[in-house]
Amino acid sequence: MGLHRGAGAVPTGIARLKPLPGATTPVAKAFVQYRRSGGLKNKALGDFLIGAHAAVSGLPVLTRDIRRYTAYFPSVRLVAPP
Repeated sequence: MGLHRGAGAVPTGIARLKPLPGATTPVAKAFVQYRRSGGLKNKALGDFLIGAHAAVSGLPVLTRDIRRYTAYFPSVRLVAPP
């Protein structure tokens, strides 16, 4: 797997998707639910962006944090390393 050189280099074989307008509502709802249930980490927002985009576009997510994705995005197929 090689790298494309330049700003925003992405390994070959990795999809780079444009933001989906339909993903903003699921992101907001999931993050509000997370914060109301006692979630304190602001850096968790990235996980919610990824989860919402996967849910809207029907793509799987590679993650080690199965619990969060299952709780907030149950329709997303998860791929977890052993």
